Amino acid sequence: MFTGLIEDVGTVRELRHGASSVQLSVATAIPMEEIALGDSIAVNGICLTVIRFGSGMFVADVSPETLGCTNLGAVSPGSEVNLERALQLSARLGGHLVSGHVDDVATVVERRRDGNAIRFTFRLQADTLRYVVPKGSITIDGISLTVNEVTEETFSVAIIPHSLEQTTLRNLQVGGRVNIETDIIARYVEKLLGQAPAAQGGSLTLEQLARNGFM
Repeated sequence: MFTGLIEDVGTVRELRHGASSVQLSVATAIPMEEIALGDSIAVNGICLTVIRFGSGMFVADVSPETLGCTNLGAVSPGSEVNLERALQLSARLGGHLVSGHVDDVATVVERRRDGNAIRFTFRLQADTLRYVVPKGSITIDGISLTVNEVTEETFSVAIIPHSLEQTTLRNLQVGGRVNIETDIIARYVEKLLGQAPAAQGGSLTLEQLARNGFM
């Protein structure tokens, strides 16, 4: 699990294509002495496993499916990527619980100044947008953010200067594509609603929540 708080913006050093997979090499300022083989690192919000590391870089395998379903398929040597190591149970949860499993890819349709922030509006498929709610949490390229507004086709977030400068959002422009992970709680609630007895009209009750460990 991750928190959505970015530790470093790394740089793609190499993409080595094999017969059935791709090896991604990323240069990073994360101390190599704090990395071990098999560690999980979120790269643009995608949970990858370290298979080799050293000299300020690490290497991870990426499956063809991941390349096709995320924006990693569009990166090249020199591309910047957001990095976060897996959450330690003793650490503070400063963002929200992030699994590192991308649900969809959204497209930037607007970038504009909003006071001291930059407001981004993203177009997202309806099947994924259903899990996005105003003031709820969402993960964009591995960054834990709060949703401002939701329409039938889009959602928007406001990025403060610190978040803008410390992540790849600083380079994100209209037409850019980002990895989206919705709040996992929404999917659990949906499943509970789907299992609600017909006699209850499909509504979620406090009793149902308690039986399923949410209270």
